[in-house]
Amino acid sequence: MEMLKAKIRDIPDFPQPGVLFKDITPLLGDAKAFGAAIELFRQRYGNRHVDYVVGVEARGLVIGAALANALGTGFIMVRKPGKLPAETLQATYQLEYGSDSLEIHLDAMTPGSQVVIVDDVLATGGTMTAVTELVATLKADIIEVAFLIELSFLNGRSQLKNHSLYSLIQY
Repeated sequence: MEMLKAKIRDIPDFPQPGVLFKDITPLLGDAKAFGAAIELFRQRYGNRHVDYVVGVEARGLVIGAALANALGTGFIMVRKPGKLPAETLQATYQLEYGSDSLEIHLDAMTPGSQVVIVDDVLATGGTMTAVTELVATLKADIIEVAFLIELSFLNGRSQLKNHSLYSLIQY
């Protein structure tokens, strides 16, 4: 875990004053560190039946696609409005510094699909709460929500108490 933590840098006052951003781009750029992170996730889910990995825009798409490939499952994108070409379902949520919306294709999965939802950082839990609502509306079963990083001091876990939650790194 220390190798992974060493590849995450702090960017103060991004995207606005007072926010300390955890930048994972150095980790993604290091094949050994990125591979180790994906392998840890693969070990966690490799013995479970997973139909899809759902990745959340933007960095969660990178992690999710790599994990889906490692697991040999399908990959589903949750994106900002207007980025998906077919009919979508939308959810709006609060961030620690504003609000935003996300969309998923209406035909992304069938009812009863077994999914793992992946994102880069759990902060206040607003983004993942919106994603779990989208997936639940499509009647899929959420095995777990997973994060590369959890900012424990922001207590986002409390927003997701109805779901199993896993994070590789906690701050």
